[in-house]
Amino acid sequence: MRLHIRHLTTYRYDDPVAYSIQQLRLTPRQDLNQRTLRWHLQTPGHPRSQADAHGNTVHTLVMTQSHQEISLLVEGEVETRDAATLLPRGSGLSPLAYLAPSPLTTSNARIEQLAADHLARGVDRDALLALMVGVNVAIQYRPGVTDVTHAAAEALDLGQGVCQDQAHLFLACCRARSVPARYVSGYLYTDGNPAASHAWVDVWLRDEEAWLSCDVTHAGFADGRLCRLAVGRDYLDAGPVRGMRNGGSGEQLSVNVLVTDTPEAMHAMQQQ
Repeated sequence: MRLHIRHLTTYRYDDPVAYSIQQLRLTPRQDLNQRTLRWHLQTPGHPRSQADAHGNTVHTLVMTQSHQEISLLVEGEVETRDAATLLPRGSGLSPLAYLAPSPLTTSNARIEQLAADHLARGVDRDALLALMVGVNVAIQYRPGVTDVTHAAAEALDLGQGVCQDQAHLFLACCRARSVPARYVSGYLYTDGNPAASHAWVDVWLRDEEAWLSCDVTHAGFADGRLCRLAVGRDYLDAGPVRGMRNGGSGEQLSVNVLVTDTPEAMHAMQQQ
């Protein structure tokens, strides 16, 4: 299918920011399951583009002039496969690099038990589906309870969270059983419902020497409704926008994401 995407992120500050730096992972990856037909990134200044260790395109935006607002806009069209295929290793790190624990996926006894309950007999599609269901039971989807600083163990204790938390718990379970897995950030088409950024997981299948994409929140394997932007060990590696600043108290963040299947639908949603 063809996904038409528009993502506007705006930061506003009560007091001027003297200096800020932003790392933007807002460019779709090129792989067997998606092809970028057109894509435009609009920012203040002139961001520098490079590839990171995971094979993501990263734009670094540095602003040295005093400012009280930053607007970041991406929009374009991406063609995706309706039925996603396995992804070969491709560029970036070895799958073995995704065995290492990361700040937001550190394991504990509860996580190790959840992993053992579902993956003790090995890793295949049935086991991964069962683990996705188990994660959804352990962390029920509820926005506003957690934020980007919450680790998997913290969200598990709360029993609530969002797609990011469910992805982190799934990752922690895989790594607890020595199964390479990586965090994926991107967009989800929701067929007329409010769209949003989304997070899911790639799991390395050793026997097939390929990545299998698991949409943990929806307890199924990824399909054409998803557009991937970046991969990493956890959100800290793959988050769409991350930055730091000097000054600028009273930050207000506004995020608006639109994902449609036709240009007409995009136009209609923008008029609402």
